[in-house]
Amino acid sequence: MPSQPEAEFGITDARRILGEVFAPWVLDLNLSVERIEHVPPADVPDWQPGALLRMPFAERLCRNGGVVCGQALMALADTAMVIANLAANRGYRPMTTVDQTTHFMRAVSSSDVLADARVVRLGRTMSFGRVTLLSAADNKPVAMVSSAFAMLPG
Repeated sequence: MPSQPEAEFGITDARRILGEVFAPWVLDLNLSVERIEHVPPADVPDWQPGALLRMPFAERLCRNGGVVCGQALMALADTAMVIANLAANRGYRPMTTVDQTTHFMRAVSSSDVLADARVVRLGRTMSFGRVTLLSAADNKPVAMVSSAFAMLPG
């Protein structure tokens, strides 16, 4: 795995890294990278680099009552933020979660969940971000997540 940012970083790279660096149980969530954004558009002054990931609905991710469990949602948010950081860095860089705060807004059931992750600030040693989790069925928010990551030497 490269430790220095690559000149070009695309969705194929993000998908490859998703399959190579995460724990097997995270891979069992069947997450997919739908989009990465690392090139700022000319007409959006408050743009932030990020990624959009999808977690397909599965009964095995549900708690009693058919609601997708919070643990799966938090794992999705954490993974999405890693991919967003990779997009902002334009390549692989080792990192670890320092903090993640999740505010659950409503239950989600019988729907894929989307994670829109944005890097709010990327520094040399720390990164700060936010993730909005959305029900793919109606595109309404189900949770808001803020996180901090330590960038590790690599």
